[in-house]
Amino acid sequence: MSKTAYSEQEVNITNCDREPIHIIGKSQEHGVIIVCDVETLNISQCSENISAILGISHTKALGQSLEQVLSKKVASSFKKKLANKESLLPKKLKIGEQKFLCIPSISGEHLIIDVEPSGKSIDPIHFQEQLTKILTELDESESVNDMCQQAALLVKHLFDYDRIMIYKFDEEWNGEVVAEVKEPELESWLGLHYPATDIPKPAREIFMKQGVRIISDVHYKASPIVPEISPITGQPLDISSSELRAVSPIHIEYLKNMKVGASLTAAIVLNGQLWGLVACHHYLPKFITYHQRQSCLFLTQVFSNKLAVKTANTFLENISKSDEVRKKLVLQMTSIRNIADALYRFDPKFTDIIECSGGALVMDNEIYLVGKTPERPQVESLFQKFLKKQELFFSAKCLSKVFPEASEYCDKASGIISAQIGEQGDAYLIWFRPEAKETVNWGGNPEKIGYVKDGIEYLTPRKSFERWTEKVAGVAKPWEDYDYEAVNALRESITHILVKKQKEQIDNLNSKLVEANKELETFSYSVSHDLRAPLRGIDGYARILKDHYMDRLDDYSQKAVKTIVRSASEMDTLIEDILSYSKVGQTKLSKQIISIQHIVENAFDAQNVENNYPKTTIKIAEKLPKIMGDRRMISQLVNNLISNALKYSAKKENPVVEIGYAHEGDKIIYFVKDNGVGFDPKHKDKIFEVFSRVATDDFTGSGIGLSIAKKVVDKHKGELWVETTPGEGATFYFSLPDLED
Repeated sequence: MSKTAYSEQEVNITNCDREPIHIIGKSQEHGVIIVCDVETLNISQCSENISAILGISHTKALGQSLEQVLSKKVASSFKKKLANKESLLPKKLKIGEQKFLCIPSISGEHLIIDVEPSGKSIDPIHFQEQLTKILTELDESESVNDMCQQAALLVKHLFDYDRIMIYKFDEEWNGEVVAEVKEPELESWLGLHYPATDIPKPAREIFMKQGVRIISDVHYKASPIVPEISPITGQPLDISSSELRAVSPIHIEYLKNMKVGASLTAAIVLNGQLWGLVACHHYLPKFITYHQRQSCLFLTQVFSNKLAVKTANTFLENISKSDEVRKKLVLQMTSIRNIADALYRFDPKFTDIIECSGGALVMDNEIYLVGKTPERPQVESLFQKFLKKQELFFSAKCLSKVFPEASEYCDKASGIISAQIGEQGDAYLIWFRPEAKETVNWGGNPEKIGYVKDGIEYLTPRKSFERWTEKVAGVAKPWEDYDYEAVNALRESITHILVKKQKEQIDNLNSKLVEANKELETFSYSVSHDLRAPLRGIDGYARILKDHYMDRLDDYSQKAVKTIVRSASEMDTLIEDILSYSKVGQTKLSKQIISIQHIVENAFDAQNVENNYPKTTIKIAEKLPKIMGDRRMISQLVNNLISNALKYSAKKENPVVEIGYAHEGDKIIYFVKDNGVGFDPKHKDKIFEVFSRVATDDFTGSGIGLSIAKKVVDKHKGELWVETTPGEGATFYFSLPDLED
């Protein structure tokens, strides 16, 4: 933090929400601020008016102990509370005939003590009677505004300020006087609005922290705290917890312009947020004691709690109504095939779930309109250009402010809520509200008033508070929390139903695919079996021609006979592979513990490696772990992988085929590795598809062998995958469930 203390600098439109009023460094005139080191209780700072209040100069007070300046009783009490880390409570002080109250608070390494006149306390019996009365009337109030009026009446009875107002903030921190009790001769301010700049952010934050605040005389002369910078920290002192903290000069001038002599302000907090203020004005100086202020704080907290209950009941009533509509919509969606029809064609419609004038449903590239809405092309433009780019939810009460095209249809859609439904991001529900043309009465012109200096617009408090009327258009009635809750509940219900229906469709499709696969396997087996008989005839007659009549044929005919014999052989191999592939799907598993070592050795014997692949080096790991599976199918799996490795490595100068295994946790992974031609890794999944071949035509094959291997592994609920590098070979891995499984 900068070591520069608060200065009464000019406030402009860029810094009005950052005015550092918490380090204002001055005290109001009716009391004195004393600052001590929290460890030693020696006085490090105090306001200059200490001599007028306590009869000791500030120069003499600085550096002395709290006991020397106030009293041993007060100092001992604070010291004990601090040592035990207990809450600090105000202590009475009497100097001569004067009675004071010492109000402590902690600010970092400082103990701040406000010393102010103790005055008279509220009659507890009178206060209890008034409180009992107000609690009864608050409970009987039918609306929030009625509750506010009752609270204003009680504050008037207890503290007797000339004007009591309940001031409510909107979402942009503009305020409205929603209840008022005043002296008869005063002009009413009920219903007047005030801009957010009248109570900027720093002031709102201190109201939240302190709860209640008085200005006993707006014409007071502020007393500086000396020294200006804390000797303890070397920084400006944060006195936001002080009851006596001086007021922003801008706010003082603001009150003077309103002809106000004194004020009392208390925060109304709802669900942890500043809802509004109890604002009391008096037209002469007026001081109320600490205990009176605490009574006001207590009253405000009671009112806030009652307000929270009232608001919660209103919320629950509206949610209950919308939930009934939601349940009916869910019933429609589950009983009607088309979800769009269920939402917009029948009653209730999705627009019935909240208060709106119309809505739009965007689903399956269609736009369905309900009620009073913009034209279809306008809704489509709104959706494509704006709503699709927003988050899951979007809402506004003045759509044209963020989407200028909407100014063309303010009468139909100034207010909007949109919610994405489903998980694809292409379906939306949209609710519209028309503009609520109204006349807003402001307490003076709400525009920021000021002057321009060096190109910067500076603020000054408004001097006129006469009723200033504004015609508001293009703004809809604000959406409430229960509207958002209802929309979210419906969105979740629709998303759940969409996901459920999509799952049903997928399950249905999977069932059809399984059935189709079974039929295809049966068909493939039947066709392959039936093709073998005529193929045998073709092969037989071709071989007769070759063996007995070849010398009688010319060269062309001899070549044709050889082609027929070769093609018949290739066709027979293909049919055999198709039959094998079909049998895997149709055959039931007969699991047993199998020696994979024997299967591997038999596979190499079947390939006649010594004669067919004389250059190939074979490496087989010792004691390959046994495996649980169908012996015949596992043999097919191993045979196909070994055949594949031998074939695609045969043209290498020093071909190598390796069979091994590895442990991965509790899983055993077997592998067949070669140093052959390999293939592009992007085909790692495609290579297991039926009739899929990624090698060149230099290598013969049906393209079914690896498909059979994959089907065998899938049948065993195992895994089969490949890692490869073009020109360096491929390694096929497979694992099956453990023996225990």
